[in-house]
Amino acid sequence: MADEEGPVIKPATNPPSDPAKSAVFIFLHGLGDDGYGWADIADQFQAAHKLPHLKWIFPSAPENRDAMERAWFTPTGLSPVANSRPELDDPEDEDGLMRSLRSIEAMIDDVVAKGTPAERVILGGFSQGCAMTLLVGLMSKWTEKLGGLAGLSGFIPLAGKIKQLREENNLPGKVEKQVPMFIARGTKDMLIPKRYWRICMETLKDIGIDDTTIESHEYEGMAHSASGAELRDLCTWLEKTVPSIE
Repeated sequence: MADEEGPVIKPATNPPSDPAKSAVFIFLHGLGDDGYGWADIADQFQAAHKLPHLKWIFPSAPENRDAMERAWFTPTGLSPVANSRPELDDPEDEDGLMRSLRSIEAMIDDVVAKGTPAERVILGGFSQGCAMTLLVGLMSKWTEKLGGLAGLSGFIPLAGKIKQLREENNLPGKVEKQVPMFIARGTKDMLIPKRYWRICMETLKDIGIDDTTIESHEYEGMAHSASGAELRDLCTWLEKTVPSIE
């Protein structure tokens, strides 16, 4: 599961002298992409003198033999309409999801071992990267310990099993500590139907995440992509969530 090429790293342009005051954003790409596909976000923010204290890490998923491209897990079809016989749906790639979860946990381990406090680490991603962000944020060893979660144009995988999986990982069924979340999608996203947005919000509420914890956005006319308005909102959220403290 190791990333053969290593992550793309964009160091902070004005890093604090004390590692305990540093902040890191680990951003996970979508299906068929790699870390380079999103690294220009950091370039844009840094060119605009935004978040100069923030270090960016863009890992790449491994090549997936079933998907025949880079993927955090083998994708399944996402229908805009619920199947009347859900037992006939293609099963989600739980093994692949769990392998990626452990790999991402290890990335966070490394960041924290180098001195950045967990509460100054943001995990985020797009599409499959959003799915992994939410899974790690809800049922991993770093659940309720990170500074925030940012999910763009994605969904919650294994939504019907989250409570069970939390319990299997010795976590309470309901969250005990609220972690700031930024969740966004485009109204013209044809790859992740809107019903998955509803499932996401319902699942978060079901496990005890308060509405006030979530900053949610739907961008009119945006397809399965990112927009300037979305990135501006993300930047503002990051400034609030991991502000400079030096």
